[in-house]
Amino acid sequence: MAGDHRAERGSCRVARTGYAWPMVETAETLLEKLASERALGALLESVRQNWGSYDLLVHHQQGEFHHDVVVRVPNAKPRLPGQYLVISTNCNGGVKEVLCFDEPVEPLALWHFRCPENAAFSGKLPALLASARTEHWFDPCELLAANARSELKPEFRDRQAGGGWCKKLN
Repeated sequence: MAGDHRAERGSCRVARTGYAWPMVETAETLLEKLASERALGALLESVRQNWGSYDLLVHHQQGEFHHDVVVRVPNAKPRLPGQYLVISTNCNGGVKEVLCFDEPVEPLALWHFRCPENAAFSGKLPALLASARTEHWFDPCELLAANARSELKPEFRDRQAGGGWCKKLN
């Protein structure tokens, strides 16, 4: 059809426009976008811009190099399947992983989920609804080994419950 701005695709006609075709935003896609911010501050700012606010519920450090930040996003639904995000970072605030739940998450239950063989961790994790990882992610159980690397000299560190090193208090 001369002058017709439609292209044939199989048996369907598709209108050609100058605009990108809409992409469906899945929970995984949204979490990948958040994780792609790569830094905790930028990710939290993105949450604020997209959903209006967030509540900081928990910051848990396991060892020297792993932090879990749990936030509640009151206006998360319907774009996200749950209103609780666990943002895992390295010691520099680099995002490793973003997890989405519809219930609050306890750090010991999260670590039990990650490292079920470790008797120091227990608890039941709510259903994981969506997740995204970045190139900074690695098996966090590696941080718990007795021979795990540390930037603290032996005389200035103690073993943390469950594994990993923390700065000696005295």
